[in-house]
Formats: sequence, C-alpha cells, structure tokens
Amino acid sequence: MKRQEKRPDNGQAQPAAALSAGNNNGVAGFLRWLRRHDGVLGVLLVAATLAAYQPAWHGGLIWDDDQHVTPPGLRSLHGLGRIWTQLGATQQYYPLVHTVFWVEHRLWGDGTWGCHWVNMLLHAFSALLLVRVLRRLNVPGAWLAGFLFALHPVEVESVAWISELKNTMSGVFYLGAALAYLGFDRGRGRWNYGLALGLFALGLMCKTVIASLPGALLVVFWRERGKLSWKRDALPLVPFFMAGAGAGLLTAWVERRFIGAEGAEFELSVMERILIAGRAAWFYLGKLAWPSRLSFVYPRWEVSGGEWWQYLFPAGVLALAGVLAWRRWRGPLAGLLFFLGTLFPALGFLNVYPFRYSFVADHFQYLASLGPLTVAAAGISGALGLYRERKPYVEAVLCAGLLGVLGTLTWRQCGMYADAETLWRTTLQLNPNSCLVQDSLGVALEQKGKLDEAIEAFNKAILIKPDYAFLYMNRGSAKGTKGDSDGAIADWTRAIELKPDFEEAYNNRGIAKGVRGDLDGAIADFSKTIELNPNDAEAHSNRGDMRKAKGDVEGAIADWSKAIELKPDFADAWMKRGDAKRTKGDVDGAIADQSKAIELKPDFAAFYLGRGISKEAKGDLDGAAVDRAKAIELQAGSSR
Repeated sequence: MKRQEKRPDNGQAQPAAALSAGNNNGVAGFLRWLRRHDGVLGVLLVAATLAAYQPAWHGGLIWDDDQHVTPPGLRSLHGLGRIWTQLGATQQYYPLVHTVFWVEHRLWGDGTWGCHWVNMLLHAFSALLLVRVLRRLNVPGAWLAGFLFALHPVEVESVAWISELKNTMSGVFYLGAALAYLGFDRGRGRWNYGLALGLFALGLMCKTVIASLPGALLVVFWRERGKLSWKRDALPLVPFFMAGAGAGLLTAWVERRFIGAEGAEFELSVMERILIAGRAAWFYLGKLAWPSRLSFVYPRWEVSGGEWWQYLFPAGVLALAGVLAWRRWRGPLAGLLFFLGTLFPALGFLNVYPFRYSFVADHFQYLASLGPLTVAAAGISGALGLYRERKPYVEAVLCAGLLGVLGTLTWRQCGMYADAETLWRTTLQLNPNSCLVQDSLGVALEQKGKLDEAIEAFNKAILIKPDYAFLYMNRGSAKGTKGDSDGAIADWTRAIELKPDFEEAYNNRGIAKGVRGDLDGAIADFSKTIELNPNDAEAHSNRGDMRKAKGDVEGAIADWSKAIELKPDFADAWMKRGDAKRTKGDVDGAIADQSKAIELKPDFAAFYLGRGISKEAKGDLDGAAVDRAKAIELQAGSSR
C-alpha cells in the first residue's frame, strides 16, 4: 500500500509540531534581528533606565547637595574662577564637576529636576559605552552587562544622589578613555592615544577613583593575551599611571586638609585596614548578588585583630583568587582583579571622610561593579547559549525577568531619595544606632520648620555619641531658631569645649551674643572665628556690625572692606559700608557702594531705600524719589 505524502490543506490548521517550529523560528529570528540592531537596543536601554529612575526625577536636595549645586558664593564668574584655582572653595577639588553644577544653576536655578536628568542620562550613556568596550573585547553578553549596570539597584545611590554627578561623569570619561585606548592598542594610532589620555585627564577632574584605569587596562590585556609585554602593554600607560598617582595624592591631601579625614576614627593599624578591606570586598559582592536592605549609610563595623573570624574575610578573597588562578579561569579572575583594583581607594587603605561613619557605601563600587556584572553577564550568556536556537524564548524570558526584577528594585530604591526627610527616616529603619543618621534627620526637620522634632533627633544623636561637637552645633542652631538663645549659646559653648578650633560655633555664638546686646562678647567670638579662618568674609562682616553698634565706624568700615576683598560679590557688605560712609559724611562713597550692592542684588527693596537716603543727603531729590519708587514697587511685588 502506497504511503501518501502528508501536507496541510490550504486554510486548514497546521499540526502542533509545525506550529511550534514556526513559533520558535519567529522568536529566534526576532532575537537575531534585535541583536543586529544596536540602535533599538540602545533606545531600550536608555528608556528602561529613565523608567526605573522615575521616582528620582523630581527628588530634592539631600545631605551635602547644597554644597555641590553651587553655593551662592560661587555662582558668579569670579566664583567659577575660584572653583578652578582655589583649593577649599569646593568640598573636593573636582573642578569639572563643579563647573557643570555652575552651568546647571545658570540654566535652571535652584531646581533639581535638571540635575537628576543629567545624572540619569550620563549613567545610561556609561552603560552604552560599557557595551561598546565589551564588544570590542569580544566578551559574551555585552548587552546584558550594559542592562545589568543600568538597572542594578546598587547604582541608585550614585544616580539619584545629585552630589554623585562626580561618579556618573567620571564613569563616562573612564569608559570613553578605555574605548579610545583599546583603539590605540590595536592600531597604535596617535590620535586614539591622545584622545584616551585627554578623556582620562578630564575624568580625573571629576573623580580620582578613575586613576585605576591603567591598571584595569593591564588586566584586560592579560586576559586577552595570557601575558604582558613591557614595551607593548605597560610602557604606553606610564603617563596614565603618573597622572592618576598625582591626582590621587592631591585628593588624599584635600580629604585630610579641607574635609577632615583624620582623627581618632582613622587611627587604624595596617592589619585592621586589611581586615576592613577583606570584609568590604565581600560586602560589595554580596550586595551585587543579593541587593537587599540597601542603605544610604551602613553601620560602622567594630574592627579587631583579636577576633579570629574577622581574618576569614581577607583569607576568603585570597582563596577565591587562588582557585580562579589554579583553574586558569582568566575571565572571572580578571573580573575579580578589576573589581578589587577599582575598589582599592575605598577599601580602607586610604582615609576618606565617610569612614568616620561607615567603611562601606554603595556609591564606592559604582565603577568597580562593572567587573562582577560583566562576569555575571558572560556566564549567563554562556549558560543560556545552549537554548539560543532550540528554545530562544528561554533566554529572552529569563533575561527579561532578571532585568525586570532589577529595574523594579531600582524603582523602589529611588523612592527614598524624594527628599532629605524621607531619605533619613528610611535609613534610620535600617541603621537606627547611627548618630550621623539621627543628626541628619534633625537637620532635615529643622529645614522644614519642625523644630521640636529636630531637637529630639539631635538629642538622640547626642545620646549615641555625646562627645561629638557637631551634634551640639546643630542642636544649638535649632534652639536658636526656636528662640531659645540661652540653650543655643550653651550648646555652642559645649561644641567649642569639645572642638576648640570650631570656627562656625564661634561665629554662631557671636551672632547670638550680638542679638542679646553682648557686643564685646560677640566681637570676641567673631575675632576668634577670623583668627581660625582669616578668609571668612561672613565673620568680618558680622564683626563690622558689632563695631558699628558700639560706635566704632572706622573699625566697621575696615571689616566690611575686608569682607568685600574676600568676597567681591558680597552685596550686604557693600551696602553696610555705604551706610557707614554716609554716616561719616562721605556721600559720594556711600552712593558708589550702595549702587554696587544694587548691581549685585537688584531685587532687594531695602538697598534702593538706603541709596535714596544717600541721594537725598547729596541734594539729588529726583534721584532719591526714583529709588524710593523702585523700593515701593519691589515691596508691592513681594507682597503679592
């Protein structure tokens, strides 16, 4: 009996096996098409990043953001010059970052939305650059690595925190320099070398953690070739090493000199620093593998060389590296070396100010996380490659599921960055015994006018750390705002007892004494402030106020002149000196100073009133009338 060929009739349903094969081919074809169209994947990555960070779009200022988004004293062209030329003008000497903040303030003022969008877009661009670097190195799973970096919740602290523009900006320059240098390594072209060195220099002006780039490149070359050549691999990187070392030493000095990375909290032995480094390495790997209970501030560990179990952490790192070397798994070993080398500045061997509160922070591993995430992406891609043709939907579903979970966690993590109070209350749930968190919550509450709650938060912080001067300083400010001048002065006095060179406490106590009429006590405190910091324009101006109140007009003018010399855009000092000159009969000098004050602060009604009085004293009644009319106009506008 002849067998008949089976073929589907037109319009008839196909057999299940045929349908399954057709669907698989469709999925496989779509995935192959998607992998060939980088532009589509790039748009998806950027869109996914922006969506995951949506809760941070309109987040407010937190912790030290007000010192980064260009304080008033740096908003002029003169201030821009100080950003580049004066160490200490900004918290850290990262002039390119602070220049971007300066431009941002010019573009959208005190608004924060633009700062957040810049951070998010830079982060997404770094993820795209990572993909390009990994594809240049023929590392499997390059796109998956890019998505993992873009959406991993550990990166939220670096992206949602405005101050960490230094991370997101330096990341772009770091990966851009790496990509350019890989081009030089293949073609030895001078243009690529110059571009790489230029991008590296720009990155160092954003954050010197990228000084590890030349070491990372050597790790990459070792992974590719199995050995290193001095002439081919190491020698061209010497200028990179020198630039990175110089920038790193400067940053370390600034951390000590201007930020305060010294004192009892940093008196650690070499062995204690090794114990910190080992534990920190496992901590960061753990948060990458299982990003649970991510906190803005983690508890500070008690480090002791007398506890045997603490040695397990550095021993474990050495054991892991030994196993990878023994098995000759160059890819994972290169990822580990990259991770540890990039983390080195934050592993405890160098003093950084946050170690005062915690030895670890999520933003410390922003770039270092690229190593483990790349290893993970390559491993996942290799494991799922078995299904790529037979069951392509398995790879698609698993990767989409993983990225969906990470994106959701990132979205949730961003919620804590809505404003300072939300951030610190959330952190307090995770780290209730931190004096820093209680203190910072108090500052946030005080800024919102919740003075009783703020004082209670400061009280709790003082219970945790009763010998910390800054806590008394902050509680005194809240008490002063509430009207409790006696309590404020008592707190500032205690702060001075604990920290005799606490210039801000002297200045605040001087203001309080002046309000109470203790002019001599106020002048003494302002003089001490100036002794501690001769460049404090505010202290000179405050002492001028007290001297004028005592009738010492010449001394007051001298103080305001010094304040203007130190801070040429100090409008109030110009105005006060002008008033004092009028008192002495120098009407022309008074009008000149008051005009300068108005130029600097054109919307302040009191300045026009003051100049009007001076013009009237000179006999310029028409000019005086114009100034008074302008003052009335401004007052009416402000009352609407």
